Amino acid sequence: MMRHERGMAALAARYDGFIVDLWGVVHDGVAAYPGAVDCLTRLRAGGARIVLLSNAPRRRAAVQETLRRLGIPDHTYDGLLTSGEATRLALIDRTDPWFAALGPRVWHLGPAKDAGLFEGLPQTRVASPAEADFVLNTGPDDAAGETEIAPYLPSLRDCAAHRLPMACANPDLEVVRGGQRLICAGLLARHYAELGGEVRQLGKPYPEIYEPVRRMLGVPDARILAIGDSLATDIAGARAARLDGCWVLGGIHGELLGGDTALAEAEARAAGLAPAATVPRFVW
Repeated sequence: MMRHERGMAALAARYDGFIVDLWGVVHDGVAAYPGAVDCLTRLRAGGARIVLLSNAPRRRAAVQETLRRLGIPDHTYDGLLTSGEATRLALIDRTDPWFAALGPRVWHLGPAKDAGLFEGLPQTRVASPAEADFVLNTGPDDAAGETEIAPYLPSLRDCAAHRLPMACANPDLEVVRGGQRLICAGLLARHYAELGGEVRQLGKPYPEIYEPVRRMLGVPDARILAIGDSLATDIAGARAARLDGCWVLGGIHGELLGGDTALAEAEARAAGLAPAATVPRFVW
């Protein structure tokens, strides 16, 4: 049965480890949400371990620096993993058969700010899909815009024409930054798949991303709570990883739900999901 709580205080004693989403839970891309840093601090003060798990297509260090800038200190969590870091590691160690089969030349579909993802990669970046063996998708960029997919369709068609496998470093379809809804790499990947392209994504909701997080937490699965605002990634990911999920209703679905817990239950059922609990915001 889904519990509806006002904050994390009512859930804290039931869990020893917390997997916490960033965008839509701890911050909105512009500022930390009121009460979020306090909530992290109180959870850790109670002895819990916290790992931040983000579908950001960037290196861990880059995201950590952003958190500091937003007023979220290092001491409020024990670990941090991004889908971008996981994708980069998969391209380096090549233990996964899909990544091991990729050729040595990569074309980047994404903004220059994600260039750090390529540092230390054994693959060579090329200037066009025609020269590439695969495409690494990190999402839209400022120049072409972040609200519409149309500017990216020619590039996606070009990649499809060359039958390039796509590694997507952020499965999110969209995000809300400072109140504005923006598209993400996952939406580009969805359209690429519709064009017949081969896509592999690392990040929530795919269960592989939770294995290193489990190791960081070091607590039994039954004592782990995965907290996030997206049904499609955070809550579906918790289910795929066989972990309890807590749905933050005020994030990406905030406009739709308006804090209505009955509507939240209906939306979760329609998606075939059953989070253990909901909270309006990530607060104590």
